[in-house]
Amino acid sequence: MSDVTDASVGDEAAAAALGPEPGAAADLSPAGWLRDAWPSQGRRRLATASLAAAIVLGLVGLASAAARWSPRADGVAAGSAPRSLPWSLPYGKGMWIWQPEHTEGGDAAAIIAKAREVGLTHLYVRTGSSWDGFYAGPFLDEILPEAHAAGIRVYGWDFPRLVSPGEDVNRAVAAVNYRTPTRHRIDGFAADIETRAEGTALSPEAATAYGNGLRDALGESFPLVAVVPRPSEWTKVIYPYAEVVDRFDGIAPMVYWLDREPGRDVAGAMADLRLYGKPVFPVGQAYDGGPEGGRPGVPPRDELLRFFSVAYDKGADGVSFWSWQAANQQAFDSIRDAPEFRVRVPGSGTLNRSRLSPGGGL
Repeated sequence: MSDVTDASVGDEAAAAALGPEPGAAADLSPAGWLRDAWPSQGRRRLATASLAAAIVLGLVGLASAAARWSPRADGVAAGSAPRSLPWSLPYGKGMWIWQPEHTEGGDAAAIIAKAREVGLTHLYVRTGSSWDGFYAGPFLDEILPEAHAAGIRVYGWDFPRLVSPGEDVNRAVAAVNYRTPTRHRIDGFAADIETRAEGTALSPEAATAYGNGLRDALGESFPLVAVVPRPSEWTKVIYPYAEVVDRFDGIAPMVYWLDREPGRDVAGAMADLRLYGKPVFPVGQAYDGGPEGGRPGVPPRDELLRFFSVAYDKGADGVSFWSWQAANQQAFDSIRDAPEFRVRVPGSGTLNRSRLSPGGGL
């Protein structure tokens, strides 16, 4: 603190430091002339402090402007592409990416261009499994900056076997903590928790250990989605839904209708899973169900639009489709044309039903 404002300075010393009051008679003696011509010590200190502050503020402003507008290594102006979007669950329309090399040839720019054309709000990108480990770093380096610049969220998804829930948690944490060279990260995490028929060691105890481990490691605000089989008479007996979904924020049932009616399947899934009091995001079928005993070919437009309509009417908070690499053009056109779950602007939620979760990205 300067001498001028220090309470220890007396009135006379303070008056001398500030100089004569306006209108006071000038002292024409040599000593008075020197005093008036040469700033007092207090004034010199004030001037020096003011000049230093001005220089610092100027440098900060220049640095901020340079950081905001200078080109980045990924070719996007710094400040125009957030490193992550505000944390949210997958509201809107989404697609699942399994093998990037079979998804627009792995071209991240082409993927995002098509996603914008179709009106997608989010993508699920496979980051690993108990069999393969975490392997998605190189693709995340490409897709995350492109997606975030377009306002599209990217959720990592993983297939845990649950033989060792702790190892599955560690792999998920590695995916969530991964940063691209430009410091982008995934916007949420989805766990594809399959039945024992798919080679898992699923049990109520394993599901509880896995869910608790994820939440404890990632905190309460990071978005977690449990991907589960469509409830049926068979799965309700063998699948521990309550333990699986307990620590997750949202539920994404795999509603693959094969040779059944899509509206009935998604309505049943909504009725069964709403009991858990969490947002539900059904995953629809955009692949050839023939090899699984369904009707051959990707479902036609009327079935895809029926899935959209009933999912919305029954209270779904968003939908997505498995999978990008298996879908044909009429499937993409149907997703684009469906009036449900459209978005005003990236990040604002759906026109008809949405809410952003609390918290924010880094």
